[in-house]
Amino acid sequence: MKTNKVADFTAPGMDKPSAEKTIAQLENRMVSLIDLQLTLKHIHWNVVGPNFISVHEMLDPQVAVIREMTDTIAERIATLGGEPVGTVQSIVDRRSWNDYPIGKGNVKEHLIALNKVYNGINADHRKALETLAQTDPVSEDMIIAQLAELEQFQWFVRAHIESATGKLEN
Repeated sequence: MKTNKVADFTAPGMDKPSAEKTIAQLENRMVSLIDLQLTLKHIHWNVVGPNFISVHEMLDPQVAVIREMTDTIAERIATLGGEPVGTVQSIVDRRSWNDYPIGKGNVKEHLIALNKVYNGINADHRKALETLAQTDPVSEDMIIAQLAELEQFQWFVRAHIESATGKLEN
């Protein structure tokens, strides 16, 4: 597995230990967002059944925004003196979750599974904020902004699997 090299420099005013902790958090978030992009495209290609077109068309804008998030994180890693590694094998080696389990499947099945993916992504973004609050307010602010968009995307997904009484199908 290729690991991130950290240069002898970082952002002015930031010490190297803070940069290293920040880079580690950002790498984790980058890996999860790359995986999410690919998962969303997989669902886009494999969802079938009633409401297919609304789900199919809902996912591409999410992919575009998440690709931009990933790029922002990678550029922040580089700014702090890190080396963003986004190769396929490095993503597989560094992720801590199982592969998305559904191939071709109906809308409800995919959206229930996607809601669980967003649960993990969003919870881990929140967890990263605990460290970033101590190490780098710029990266913290970036992750907060991303989390707002990710939570809205999850709301879009949940609206398809929520009952009028507020219960989620699972």
